[in-house]
Amino acid sequence: MLITLFAQPREDWEANFEKYEKMLTRAPGGVKLSFEMAFPATFEQQIARSDIVYIHGGDDHLLQYWFAKFDVPKIWEGKVVAASSAGSNLLVKHYWTCDWRLCGDGLGILPVKFLPHFKSDFGADDPRGPIDWDNAYQELENYGDKNLPIQALREGDFVVINQ
Repeated sequence: MLITLFAQPREDWEANFEKYEKMLTRAPGGVKLSFEMAFPATFEQQIARSDIVYIHGGDDHLLQYWFAKFDVPKIWEGKVVAASSAGSNLLVKHYWTCDWRLCGDGLGILPVKFLPHFKSDFGADDPRGPIDWDNAYQELENYGDKNLPIQALREGDFVVINQ
């Protein structure tokens, strides 16, 4: 599994990689996984030797900056791609970001709108106050392609989309 931390500050990658590696090692069913930390300079080669590409969350803009350098989704054709939070925002057509509290455009690989951390305490300690989740949902509903379904996932929930 290739763990991609491009949405996080570079100085945090090693510590976070170690943390996520320990967390993901507890895969169900006794599945043994090996892990590698992604680096932009060797990302395409790392994908080629990986079965799974995991894109962790963080800053949406930072993640889009790095991914603009690659031919996605072509570079991971035939691979399992998993994502969380900003990583999911990257993959969808439109999203609502908790960090900036506004709608944005992902790469459009998945024809859905996405709202991560829905109805959670995410941002509760933010100086702007807690997130108004109903308003966030409505903003996303009215943003961009209004025909797309919205995936508003609560903490710990996930959806599998096969393409």
